[in-house]
Amino acid sequence: MLIRIVKMTFQMDKIDDFVQIFDKNKEAIRNQTGCLHLELWQDKDQPNIFSTYSLWENEECLNQYRQSETFGKVWPATKVLFAEKPLASSHIQRYKLQ
Repeated sequence: MLIRIVKMTFQMDKIDDFVQIFDKNKEAIRNQTGCLHLELWQDKDQPNIFSTYSLWENEECLNQYRQSETFGKVWPATKVLFAEKPLASSHIQRYKLQ
């Protein structure tokens, strides 16, 4: 399983635009082959900072999503709203606390 976190800082006046884009497309993203989970987080102190947290079966599934029609619509519409370059990281779960 691949854990993907993308931190995005938006222009303050573009927050609502981003939330609308996410709401409109979240089910299409969740329905991508290999997407196991998708969440949107908002920073509690800086409301223009959001992170997506997604779980993918593997990196191949994430890369297939990046080549999809959905990503081709969502990413260009989202990136014009940024105030800073996004920060993306991929993780694997090494240890699980019980």
